[in-house]
Amino acid sequence: MHKLDSLVKIRVPQGILVENASPCLLAIIELGGYPNLVPLYRRLGFETAVVNSQRKAQSFLKQRIPDVIVAEYNFQSDFRDRTSNLETLMARLQRHPQVKVIVFFQDEYRHKLDNLLSRFPVFAAIPFPVEPAKVEAALRQVLVTSFD
Repeated sequence: MHKLDSLVKIRVPQGILVENASPCLLAIIELGGYPNLVPLYRRLGFETAVVNSQRKAQSFLKQRIPDVIVAEYNFQSDFRDRTSNLETLMARLQRHPQVKVIVFFQDEYRHKLDNLLSRFPVFAAIPFPVEPAKVEAALRQVLVTSFD
């Protein structure tokens, strides 16, 4: 089993207020093809959980709602009722508008991503090849706008 394949469970017991807790980031790495960004997430102070499928991401969301989600946009024309891997996730997040979503996408599918963006808010969309500096800039902006 690859070390990123396991679901990292982060729990805060109900009724306990945690002051100065680190912000939580959920990384959904389905296909990859970019640098391991987990050290960057942790260096910026994020408590990081990594899953390798949307199904595992949904399971994680039942346990805890993260402050930030980093995910890949994967266009798939063979889906019956949606066009990508993110519709179900984004629909669920409508109940949690405080969650910031950062999406990695292939430039050839920008027009399809734009359709998704017309329906769901995304904090940042970063094209492949993913540059860690761009991810860091987006996450620093999340920290400035959400946790000041």
